[in-house]
Amino acid sequence: MTPGEFRLRVRYRKSGRLRWLSHLEVVHSLERSIRRAGLPFAVTQGFSPHMKAAFGPALPVGTASEKEYLDVWLREYTDAASVVGKLADASPADLVPSEAAFVSLNAPALAATLTIGLYRVDVDGEELRQGDVHAALARLISAGQLAVEHRGKQKVFDLTQAVPKDASVGERESGVVIGLTLRMGPQGSLRPETLVRAAAEAAGIKIAAVHTKRLDTLVDEGEGVWSRPL
Repeated sequence: MTPGEFRLRVRYRKSGRLRWLSHLEVVHSLERSIRRAGLPFAVTQGFSPHMKAAFGPALPVGTASEKEYLDVWLREYTDAASVVGKLADASPADLVPSEAAFVSLNAPALAATLTIGLYRVDVDGEELRQGDVHAALARLISAGQLAVEHRGKQKVFDLTQAVPKDASVGERESGVVIGLTLRMGPQGSLRPETLVRAAAEAAGIKIAAVHTKRLDTLVDEGEGVWSRPL
């Protein structure tokens, strides 16, 4: 931490065609936006100085999001509302910021504190029934574990921890919409579409396609209390 620096937290969305960017590509794109906006960003010390910025948990490629977060350290105090306007003018429409505020220099890192993800999953299928899908999800979650294979390795998720809140299921044209709350962390994060597909397969339910959007990422304060980082 360097005296005289200010830590600005920015909320932005990832949508449209840019939902196919990798996390690293999103980082590079937003750093370019910060440079184009002319913000007085701080740089790290050492032989290879770079922009002093930090990002929240990575979003899977192809998943859209309404509320993602980044921290950028500034050398000078700049009105947060004006920063949002400058960044909006300098950012692609599908990575546009919506809010910003200064936070404590001593605040924990975003990646460590944002451990709760709220998701909307739109599932396409002409024969899908709300009650059947809800029952299938409830049965899978109550089983307690889900084994997932990824890149030749198997990961077993404890669903009592990975899914801290009951799923909701509603009707939509040509399918259903599912609300999921999932826990994220360094030990691995269960993808919403993986949970939905596993539940459908176990119940013999045929689905045509799954579209996922992260609605928010939250801080777990403990004892079932969650808060927003901004």
